[in-house]
Amino acid sequence: MYIAIIADDRKKELMAQFCIAYCGILAKHHLYATGTTGNYIRAATGLQPERLLSGEHGGTQQVISRIAYDEIDMLIFFRDTAPDAMLEDDANLLRMCDAHNVPVATNMATAEILVRALDRGDLDWREIVNPHSDKYIPIKSK
Repeated sequence: MYIAIIADDRKKELMAQFCIAYCGILAKHHLYATGTTGNYIRAATGLQPERLLSGEHGGTQQVISRIAYDEIDMLIFFRDTAPDAMLEDDANLLRMCDAHNVPVATNMATAEILVRALDRGDLDWREIVNPHSDKYIPIKSK
């Protein structure tokens, strides 16, 4: 599976702790992370997520684009909960996940549920809809 990981500034340490806790599961998958978040994860866990640009420099748009092309199977996005912290990019990111049926976790509780489901195989259906997967089944039009 292809997993994108994003953490707002106030949530980067929490994301690093999450990745430490679930390093064994995450190591089995291809990870993408926005700039500084990727550095945090690498330093804390030894995992090597493919680093994208920093969020404010286009990293969030890179994730949005990959979701649009069905190149992301799951998003873990620890957002800042301050009332003024929601950015237009964040809204677009979540909207794109909804449009492409990409499971999203925006907090620790949901992230744990998704990662455990991933480990059990509950998200294997994503491989059927991901054209980059060996198990992809194209939809035939009539």
